[in-house]
Amino acid sequence: MLFLSRPLTIVCSSLLLCASMPSAYAALTISHTRIVHESAKRSASVIVANPSKTAYAAQAWVNTEADDATTAVPLIASPGLFRLDPGNEQTVQINALPNDLPQDRESLFYFNLQEIPQANADTQQNVLNIALRTRIKLLYRPSHLKGRPEDWLKDLAWSVQLIAGKPHLVVDNPSPYHFTFNRLVISGAGASETITAHDMALPLSRQAYALERVSATKGLQVDFSTINDYSGITAERSSPVQLQ
Repeated sequence: MLFLSRPLTIVCSSLLLCASMPSAYAALTISHTRIVHESAKRSASVIVANPSKTAYAAQAWVNTEADDATTAVPLIASPGLFRLDPGNEQTVQINALPNDLPQDRESLFYFNLQEIPQANADTQQNVLNIALRTRIKLLYRPSHLKGRPEDWLKDLAWSVQLIAGKPHLVVDNPSPYHFTFNRLVISGAGASETITAHDMALPLSRQAYALERVSATKGLQVDFSTINDYSGITAERSSPVQLQ
């Protein structure tokens, strides 16, 4: 899944507030919507392309989900700063440093790409150039983990539980993998609810999703699909939901 954060950096040709705004969509594209870095490999890579008609400077880096600039991460994007002319591409490698990351599960990071349009020295107008940033998930995966992520989907355990007095769909993930749900629907007793699952099911953890229309009742089931390593969609599965 792609995250666009704007504005992050603002470059002005004047201190006046008069500005011409660029498109709300990033001009540079990334070849993946997620990156999986196997621990046995020295690096992973993505291709950044510029299909636009404008030259851009680009900055690439890796950080944590907290999106801060202070937490040290054992992954470095190289090159970290480069120029992309119209129609050109740049391969960015993510190199792993020696680390003590957990070996029994994946670790989640984010790859960031910030684009900065080049200032037009010929214009006489006051122009506000906004640097757009794209964030995609970067999963650091110990190579010795057993099975493929999709092999573990059958082991997800679903239940409806009251949390703070309100019903929630709860998924227990016994696997070492992160799961992003593309589609998640709970149904039963004549009711159905599609859940917008912004939060992933974290490895060896529990995740809860608030329910608005479906209450705790017998005979519930979930139908779900997830996003795989290649940004594709897994086959839809159905699983019973327990009451707790």
